[in-house]
Amino acid sequence: MLEISNLACSRGDHRLFSGLDFALYPGQIMQVQGANGSGKTSLLRTLCGFMMPDEGDIVWGGESIRDLDEDYYAEMLYLGHLNAIKDELSAVENLRISAGLSGVDINEKETVAALRRMGLRGRERLPTKVLSQGQRRRVALARLLVNDAKLWILDEPLTALDVGAVVLIQELIAEHLAQGGMVIFTTHQPLQVAGVEMRSLTLS
Repeated sequence: MLEISNLACSRGDHRLFSGLDFALYPGQIMQVQGANGSGKTSLLRTLCGFMMPDEGDIVWGGESIRDLDEDYYAEMLYLGHLNAIKDELSAVENLRISAGLSGVDINEKETVAALRRMGLRGRERLPTKVLSQGQRRRVALARLLVNDAKLWILDEPLTALDVGAVVLIQELIAEHLAQGGMVIFTTHQPLQVAGVEMRSLTLS
């Protein structure tokens, strides 16, 4: 379970949000909403432990993430709105490296299978610089298939995706929730997960 209490965050001298309180349980999904500049990405990065809040605490499984440190990062997967892939490397190389950085050891067969499920058959070993924006996004999102993290924190996961890819991501999220996973995300595009109540948090 993820518990947020009295969380506050600033950018420079500007207070983005304060007094945030919520909890997320296994099988739940929450969309963070708000106008541009309201602090959506800052909130996600704070939940990841990449930024320190001005006030409040983030608790995972009953312990503050400040105390858990690497144990928390092993159970959390963050995907930002940037793809964070290396242009000169292939999709296979990018995925294996990113998985390794998360402490996940995947072999060539598992890597190729994940990329093919993401619709990249025949492009697995091409340099990612020759792929379209949508295909590059699929490479980044393939991390969802090779990571055992319980908590997914996704910033604009649907960016540059076509209709078919959006449907696939919705299916992956549904599978993750059905297995007791949790998801917090932002998006400017509609995202629907069948059979799941979508919670929302609006930053003003």
